[in-house]
Amino acid sequence: MNDTWKLVLDSFWPLVLAGLRGTIPLALASFAIGLVLALGIALMRISTNPVVSGIARLYVSVIRGTPLLVQLFVIFYGLPQLDIRIDPWPAAIIAFSVNVGGYAAEVIRAAILSVPKGQWEAGFIVGLSRTKTLQRIILPQAARVSVPPLSNTFISLVKDTSLASLILVTELFRVAQNIAAFSYEFMIVYLEAAFIYWIFCLVLSTGQSALEKRLDRHGAH
Repeated sequence: MNDTWKLVLDSFWPLVLAGLRGTIPLALASFAIGLVLALGIALMRISTNPVVSGIARLYVSVIRGTPLLVQLFVIFYGLPQLDIRIDPWPAAIIAFSVNVGGYAAEVIRAAILSVPKGQWEAGFIVGLSRTKTLQRIILPQAARVSVPPLSNTFISLVKDTSLASLILVTELFRVAQNIAAFSYEFMIVYLEAAFIYWIFCLVLSTGQSALEKRLDRHGAH
């Protein structure tokens, strides 16, 4: 029992640091790139051009209809067969960003469509173009609506980054695998990793709730 507790204590900070240095930066970078991609896809989805909207629908359908693990493996293990070789970290960021883009695009599209059409008309009345109306009036309102689901997407992404361990990215779960393989205490180490993931997500959920309350207060004013 003493050896078990010693292992838990000795491995705790290496796991936390792996999360702070690997998991969280990987999630943040992927989410930021994914949001930019998602906005573009969302705008394509609401386009009146059937070809443009069709391409966006196909993208969303493929991303949402295939497992993230398969997408990750296609990029890291599949592309080298086409003479396209990507290092583990960039490959993970690309895979997670593309995946986030597919899911977040639908969130953003729904948020844009939730803004009353009268807001568009108000922009046109004051002489704004469609693009300016979108930038100055529609997107700020849509952003407020999309914060809760997008926050949930980010929290899910933090957990999904554990898949990057399968392509040798050094993040929280990869370090846990190494510790477990060395100590043969698989149950204890993996439970400890799960606990640290839970703590991270709990902190993020608390931040999400605070942000939502702040937005609600601004919306009320």
